[in-house]
Formats: sequence, structure tokens, C-alpha cells
Amino acid sequence: MINKVELIGHYGCDETIACSAWTSTSRELTDEKKSRIPKLIDMLWSNGHETPFEKGSVHFLVDTDIASHIHLLKHRIASINAESARYKELKEDKFFIPDDWKQCSASDGRDLSYFGQTFDVWHQNWAEILEEYTRLGNEFYHRAVEDLSGTLGRKRAKESARFFKTYNSQIQADVQFNMRSFANFLKLRNSEHAQLEIREIAQEMLELVQSIEGHPFKYTLEAWGYDK
Repeated sequence: MINKVELIGHYGCDETIACSAWTSTSRELTDEKKSRIPKLIDMLWSNGHETPFEKGSVHFLVDTDIASHIHLLKHRIASINAESARYKELKEDKFFIPDDWKQCSASDGRDLSYFGQTFDVWHQNWAEILEEYTRLGNEFYHRAVEDLSGTLGRKRAKESARFFKTYNSQIQADVQFNMRSFANFLKLRNSEHAQLEIREIAQEMLELVQSIEGHPFKYTLEAWGYDK
């Protein structure tokens, strides 16, 4: 499966951010003040006055590999709740296979043997090898849950059997950023230096926010350098 992002809600807009900044003087909006919002938003961001941007937020539902989920967790202001293998047995066995691995074949003729089962990797592409490896781990995961439950109890069986789950296993995460944190996330993850998978998630999030009907964060995104 591919990683997927869905925008499930947002709060506030450029006007909300501007009004937060104007609280120190007057929040009363006139047509003249509304016309100043684009320049105000740019001035605030350019000069490091970032607190008003916390008054807007974006809310996503993400199907993501665990490695990318860890990248999401590293953002201190993001609010994240995710599917947990500690509280339930993961029945679907969703996993992610890097598409660019399909063009890379194993060059070593040695077969791999585990528990009497031989894996012939000669000339297989690495996407196929990873899929086979992942399916084996998932099989062990479910067997371990079943066998450990009788001795250790269901709770301990579930929380420890997940050690068989690979980093490419997918879970669903509920992710919300205020706009200040979202800017930080895009700076770090929508970058050529970021890992491909989290970069693709960040790009999709940005495109979804850019496409919100009415463009509520148009001037905020422009201030960040993300003109559509």
C-alpha cells in the first residue's frame, strides 16, 4: 500500500492570525484593515513574530509507515494519536514497499535460510525481497500473539509480539498542527534532505492545504514561500 494523507479539517484563516496580532491594539476589522492583512502576515513571519500563527490549525488523517510516523512524532507542537499494536492485534497487516526499490536486483547468489525455509533472492528485485520478509514477520507476529497469550496474558502478548513488525508496517495516525508548527514541519520534511517517504507526506499535506476551498491560508503560505 502507498502512504496516504487526508485533510479532515482546519481552523482559522489569515484573518484569524491577523486578528490575533492586532489584539495588542484593536481587533476591530474595517475594510481598510482587511486590505492590510497580506502585508501584515508577511511582516509577522519575516520578523519572527510567530505566536499569532498558532491560532490557525490543520488536521490530517495519515496512513503511514512506522519510520515516517517516527518523523512526525519529532515535531514538538504536533498533536498526534495513532493506531496502536499495544491495545489491539493489527489484523490488516498493512505495509509500505518503496517504489524505487523495484529497479534494484539482488546481486549476490547466496540463498537465505530461516527455520528450514529457503529464500531465493538471486536476481529478485529488492521490493519483492522486502515484501517476502515483511509477510514472514507478520506471520510470526500473529503466531506469537496466539502462543504468548496463554502464558503471558493477552495484553503482554500484543505489546511484545509487535517486535516482529517491521519499520515499513503501516498504521493510521491522526495528526494536527497549528500553523506555526506546520511551517516548521514543512521546512524540515518538505526538503531535499528529508527521507523520501516523509517528504512525500509533507508535500501531500502542503498541496491539500493549498487546495482548501476559499484559500483561507493563502497569505500565510505565501509568507512561507509556498505560493501556489
